[in-house]
Formats: sequence, C-alpha cells, structure tokens
Amino acid sequence: MTNLSVFGEHAKVKNYDAAYEPWKMVFDNCPEIHPATYIYGERILKDKIKKTSGEEQKGYINTLMSVYDGELKYFPKRYSKADVLAKKALLMYDEKTGNSKEILGLLDDAFQNDRENFSNPKALYLYFSLVVDEYEAGNKDLQEVFDTYDAVNERIDGELAGLSKVLDQYVAKEEAGETLGAKDKQKFNNAKINTESYGKIGGSIDSKLGSLADCENLIPLLQKNFEAKKNDAQWLKRSAGRMDAKECSDDPMFIKLVEALHAIEPSSKSAYYLGVLNDKKGSSSDAIKYYNEAVSLEKDSYKKADILFKIGVKYKQAGKGTTAYKYFKQVLDVQPSNGKAYLQIANLYANSANQCGSTAFEKRAVYWKAAQMARKAAQVDPSVKSHASQTAASYEGRAPSKQDIFSSGMSGKTIQFNCWIGGSVKVPSI
Repeated sequence: MTNLSVFGEHAKVKNYDAAYEPWKMVFDNCPEIHPATYIYGERILKDKIKKTSGEEQKGYINTLMSVYDGELKYFPKRYSKADVLAKKALLMYDEKTGNSKEILGLLDDAFQNDRENFSNPKALYLYFSLVVDEYEAGNKDLQEVFDTYDAVNERIDGELAGLSKVLDQYVAKEEAGETLGAKDKQKFNNAKINTESYGKIGGSIDSKLGSLADCENLIPLLQKNFEAKKNDAQWLKRSAGRMDAKECSDDPMFIKLVEALHAIEPSSKSAYYLGVLNDKKGSSSDAIKYYNEAVSLEKDSYKKADILFKIGVKYKQAGKGTTAYKYFKQVLDVQPSNGKAYLQIANLYANSANQCGSTAFEKRAVYWKAAQMARKAAQVDPSVKSHASQTAASYEGRAPSKQDIFSSGMSGKTIQFNCWIGGSVKVPSI
C-alpha cells in the first residue's frame, strides 16, 4: 500500500522515472490490489519505452504486454476484451515486435468477439488496412475485403451517431446563449475530439480501399454472389449502398439488388434506392415520392440526416441547386452538427455568385456568405474541420480584397442578396 501511494504521487506529476520502482514492486507482488497499477503502469512503461532502445526497451515492451493482460484478468469490469487486444496490437505494430499476421489475429479476435467495445479509431483503421494487405498478398478474397469494409464502417457510423447526439445538444445550447459548465465543456470537447478522429479514420479507410471497389471489380462479384445472397437483407443493403456510393447505379445489377431488398425488407434504405432508380429513369415525381417515403420511414435522427444529405447531393449533381438546398437545410433541422450539410450549402452559395448582385463587387461578396457557412461547418463538426477551414479560406480568397473594398467605398456596409440565397452579408471594415 505504501508503494502504491508513492508511485501514484510520482505518476500524477509525470515523474515516471521515480514512479517505476515502487510501481514494479506493486505490479509484481499484488497485481490485483488497485486499478491505478494499470492506469499509471501504462503511462510509466510508455515513457520508459520512448526513452530506451535495444534489449532494455524490449523488456519494457514485454512488461507492458503483461500489464494489458492483467487489465483483463484482474479488472474485467473496467476493461473490455476489444480494448485490451487493440492496445496490444497497436503496441506490437508501433514498436515492430510482431508480424502482420499476429497483429491481424489480435484485431480480428477483438472485432469478431467483442465488436461493440471495439472503438479505437487507429485500431479500426489498422484492422481494415491489414485485411487489404492480406488480400493483396493473395491470402484473402475480395468479398472478405468488402465485408470487412462494411462492418468497420458500420462500427464507425455507430460511434459517430452517438457522438452526433452529444454535439447536437451542445450546439443547441451554445446557439441559445447558454453557458456551459466545466463538466459539460469537457464532455463537449471530448465528443469533438473523437468525432474528428473518426472523420479522419473514415477517410483513410476509403483511401485504403481505393480502386478495389471500382465498378469493374464490384459488379462481377455481386453478380456472382446474388443468387446465394438475394434473401440476405444485410448483404443487399451493403451491396446497394456500395454501388450507389461508387456511382455504379446505372448498372442493371443495382436494380436487381434494390428490387430484392424492397421485396423482403421494405425500409428507408430500399425506398431511397428506389428513388435513385427513378431519378436515373428521369421519373422525377416518382423519385421524390420514394425519397420522401425514405425520410418518413427512418426514425433515427442520425440515419434520417444521412438520407436527406444523400438526396440533397443527388439533386445538386443533377443541377437542381435550390431543391438540393432545401434538403441540406432539412439535414440541419434533424442534425445541427452535420458539417457536411453546411459545406454543401457553402458550395451552392459559391456556385451562385454570378446570379446574385448587380455589380461585380456584390457578386463576389457572395463568397463571404459561402465562407461563413464553411466556417460554421468547422465549428460544429470536427470530422470535417480541416477541410472546412481550407474551404472557407478559399472562398475568402475569391471575395473582394481590401483594395476592392476601399475602391468601392463599401467598407462596413451591408449587402442584401435578392437572389435565391436571400439574406445579407456585412462587408469587412477597413
């Protein structure tokens, strides 16, 4: 107990060298005495690993692996199997102490047997990345890559759905002018950090999949498996979603998937895909009917926002900007923290610059309005923060310069927009 207290005091102030010996005594002799042995032990050993090399470093790595095993053995209610296996896999990967098959084995065990607790963003990416590497080495087939891709993305979406609810609550509080307490601020900040992490990981997973999911690879595989899987709703949903995401929905295979899905499990997803099909055929009224059905069938706000967003993108791609805008606004009504919707609105504003204003200055002032929307995206949604900030800067670069403002005599004045955008923007004062 004395050594527990001693190493705890040293570790709290990050004096890990002084903490090591008393910590080691506790870990070796009474590993079950207190969870602090594992909380601080991980920090102490990571510090030692960073400061050492060779056999000495290897010894600390092995001890940390033992610490992770002890977490699950002595404090199973505090630590999950998935979390412990993910930490072990990442340690082996970062310190190059295991081969890819060993690391993949740990991550696969975690994902297959304790999926609901597998939430480490870096470990999720590493898991999918190693599956792709195994495919490229000829050890896995393409279907397994797609199945893993879908399962990992569903896991990420599950985490983002929970985080979005937290963000929505605090965005609403901030916009109402409520002051957040210390605990609320910490909870909000944690949600923002985690959302940003999952956003980055999602993009990295898509990049890793790359051309493997292009239509020429995807369609033959779906054709091959359709008869065996045509009554499997999950497979049909994933397959149709993949074809839609990769712009393969012109292929007859997409029709087969959607019709089979709607026959066995009518849902918001199948109604949305029927909307896509009717859009492709030029049946706008039927497309709108199915899109609206998809929205009404979906009760989960996160999933409803996703459907509304996809519909908005479809209309935007078809050149129907004002209709797209209405859907993106509905996204924000359902999910105020959806930065992607703000970015799409910003882009619609920017694309309409020539339609708004009677002078060149007024037309270019639309870019300030677009930049405001992009800044809002960065503010409410950490998953798009980096891209949104770059986009805002780009729009601001296209807006009137300080010289333009000076020459026009518009400094500090307000410009009203009489086009579809509506509203106004205040010219920066110089």
